[in-house]
Amino acid sequence: MWIAALALVLAFAFLGSRGIWDPDEGRYTNVAVNMLESGDWLNPHRNVDIGHWTKPPLTYWAVAASIGAFGLNPWAARLPVALSYLLCVWLAWRLARRLAPGTQATAAMAFATMLLPFGAAQLVTTDFILVACETLAVWAFIEGRRGPGRPEPWIALMWAGFALAFLTKGPPGLLPLLVVLLFDGLMPGRRRAFQLTGIALFALLALPWYVAVMLDNPGLFEYLIGDEVVNRVTTNEFGRHGQWYGWATIYLPTLVLGTLPWTPTLWRWTKGLPARLRRWRDPAARHDDAALVFLTAWVLLPLLVFCLSRSRMPLYLLPLFVPLALLVAVQRHTEGRPLPPWPQMLAWALVLIALQFGTAIWPTHKDASAWAREIQARTPDPVHEVIFVDDMARYGLRLHLDAEIEKVSLDPIPPGTQTRFNPVNDEDLATELAEAADDPGAIWICKQALWPQVQARVADHGHRAEKLGTPYRGRVIFRTRPAATP
Repeated sequence: MWIAALALVLAFAFLGSRGIWDPDEGRYTNVAVNMLESGDWLNPHRNVDIGHWTKPPLTYWAVAASIGAFGLNPWAARLPVALSYLLCVWLAWRLARRLAPGTQATAAMAFATMLLPFGAAQLVTTDFILVACETLAVWAFIEGRRGPGRPEPWIALMWAGFALAFLTKGPPGLLPLLVVLLFDGLMPGRRRAFQLTGIALFALLALPWYVAVMLDNPGLFEYLIGDEVVNRVTTNEFGRHGQWYGWATIYLPTLVLGTLPWTPTLWRWTKGLPARLRRWRDPAARHDDAALVFLTAWVLLPLLVFCLSRSRMPLYLLPLFVPLALLVAVQRHTEGRPLPPWPQMLAWALVLIALQFGTAIWPTHKDASAWAREIQARTPDPVHEVIFVDDMARYGLRLHLDAEIEKVSLDPIPPGTQTRFNPVNDEDLATELAEAADDPGAIWICKQALWPQVQARVADHGHRAEKLGTPYRGRVIFRTRPAATP
């Protein structure tokens, strides 16, 4: 109960105190609000005219449902992620209870207090929802294989969990399925992961959305497979540390710092890993150490895939932190010291809460709420559209201003050159001026260095750009009017 209480505090402390941070939180909340207000829950959109096809819809659905229930605020936007964190704490407990009885308290405590899961629990991305779905699937597999009773309902739940993971992040959500299949092959028994009813349930839950949007958007299948899967894995097109050494610069610090304060325990486990791998060449030894074999495979197999992929980000490793927490628990129980003293853990929890408070008050250009205040201070009119000219669109303003966000290019976009799915710009300056030039509720933003060119280009199109107040963070906030307006 104390661990549950601590996890609740860590999940909800200052949950809504910080504004939405761009770019990641802004993108997800923007699409979710657009879904909620348009009523189109099938097609993700970044604005009325442009779709947003980088991720499947489950995260958007969860955030939109939460905002619909609790209002247009950061607390509601982050609630699904915080609940996913709490679900993973509970699943870590349940998995440890089945795989290594007696270690469950340590496993739950380790996951709840590791630095990376704690930090990700208040960040609106797909990652924690993905971890919750994958961990649910793995737990169901373990219950079906090692628990009492009939395995069929558990295997069905496993496939349902993987279906939800597939709806959260597509094919990467099925990485733990490779672990399940590998373990099923290494440890043959009467309970097998492949069951026709489970696979049918997966297809029923996971595939209808994909089929519907692909039929409605010809070419989407090629884009999702080509750009969002193949190119992310095999190229550095997205600029995510695709160098040959990128895995070391991103993943080693993530594992060392992200597992604090349990890193020393995991280091001791790592030092013993080569000897265990040699021992597990013997089938009888694998059978005796079945739980440890599974946890090791759950960490190493996905980690190998992440390292080989040329798209690398710290949060990609978040799904590994449940098995890492279980390995911490097993290692500490082997050493005869399951849990650190409570004063030490409470002191660490206070450090984590202080970090939450610090991020809530830390001034940063990423904070969309600060941008919203600056915009509202410059105009008495309600703002219903914010247009960024050759600059990063701050989609977090969708939540804080309830305004549509657009990104336009200063130069004309030649016909036929705009990519159909996820184009860089929504349209060009000339087109947007024709739509919103004399609208007092339309606010424009550009980089200060670009301001003279923007003024001149707006004038070339028969309008004038009026600066609103002083620049903010190197950006000029302005509105436009037809040149003939007095």
